[in-house]
Amino acid sequence: MKTLTSPMQYYPHTGWVDRPTHLAAPVQGEHHCDIAVVGGGVGGMLTALRLAEHGRDVALLESDLCGWGASARNAGYLSSAVGSDPRILAKYYRDRFRGLVRFADSAVRFTEDLMDHHSIDCDYEQTGILASAVTPSQLEAVKAGARILIDAGMDSVIVDGRDMGVPDAFLGGIYARIGGIMNPGTFALGIRDAVLASDVTTFEQSRVLDVTDTGNSVTLDTSGGLVHAEKVVLTNNAHANELSITPRWLATPVRVTAIETEQVAPGLLDAAGWTSRTPMVTRHMVMESYRTTARGTIVVTTRKLQTTRGKIDDRQPDQAIVADLVRAFRTRFPTLHDVQPAKAWAGWIGMTPSVLPVAGYASPRVVYNSACNGHGLAQAPYLGSLVADYICGKDMHDDLRAVWRAKPKFAPGLVNSHTIKLAWMADRFTDRRG
Repeated sequence: MKTLTSPMQYYPHTGWVDRPTHLAAPVQGEHHCDIAVVGGGVGGMLTALRLAEHGRDVALLESDLCGWGASARNAGYLSSAVGSDPRILAKYYRDRFRGLVRFADSAVRFTEDLMDHHSIDCDYEQTGILASAVTPSQLEAVKAGARILIDAGMDSVIVDGRDMGVPDAFLGGIYARIGGIMNPGTFALGIRDAVLASDVTTFEQSRVLDVTDTGNSVTLDTSGGLVHAEKVVLTNNAHANELSITPRWLATPVRVTAIETEQVAPGLLDAAGWTSRTPMVTRHMVMESYRTTARGTIVVTTRKLQTTRGKIDDRQPDQAIVADLVRAFRTRFPTLHDVQPAKAWAGWIGMTPSVLPVAGYASPRVVYNSACNGHGLAQAPYLGSLVADYICGKDMHDDLRAVWRAKPKFAPGLVNSHTIKLAWMADRFTDRRG
């Protein structure tokens, strides 16, 4: 097996893009505004931008650098995926299931328009996305779920892998005709550029320590001073639980990992059966994803998750999880056995108990929203814009109504270290049976 000309690089941040050197100034002293937004991911940035468009005096607070967390570290799929197993969702969310499907579809189109509106060059390709089975038993389950989604209005079709120009390991499933792939790092930083050029007052390097709703106003205690606002929007994703005002069980922090290969010659991809270059996710309990990039590499993500009971911080990926991703790549693409992994990175996302986007009031003047769940690159900015419209006095949009919670109460989610391990074991057992 050939070796790399340089050793594999492990990143404590993202491997998609270099970190900007200029950061906005942190909060110092006291600041007053109409609305404060906590969390500078793509959801928080779009919330702030839309509020400013409505003429509100907005402050955006980010503990590090806007767009540098989960927004820049994901696989770069602009996806219309809806939560988990559609058979379960259709049963337990019967009254809003069609609304959830519509929300996911609308989010993709909104984000495509967003890229055009702000002229963000992020190598976006409108490819569609294949959610594929890798075993015959999986294929039957995927087809059953696909029929439910299509009946609910998803712009998708059931396909055979042989007709899709994908490797033999991917048997087929549901192909979403909208959406595609991008460089999420340049996308997130492109939105950041738009925010910094707008009327939004942006505070980076400003960790929010506490949020207090006094009834007449809201005070944010930060690492550098105080911010006083009439209303606050919480969009801090995996860090949601760090604030006492956040509804209990809103989101569980989950760490996802990605690897990127060295450059792969197009002829090798064709020989592997990946003639269409369609991006793929598997329908395991914890998915695997495979996509090409504009720089001629392959990015592989997820497969095994991590949780924590301690502090959420940036650190290099776990080598055992990286090795497991490499094994997955070798298994699905046996003819690419000589292609070497070149990079690895990881990042935290917030996983809601339902694995669905949610929004609502945490208190009379504080609104929360959470829309990552591993497929929120389109849903987070769309939800942020809908929340901004609503708190500025517009009627609640039907798509927002589909994810809105009347009360800030959540049951404990099933995502923890034990269930994650069991899910991985169940997926590997399914693979062996297949």
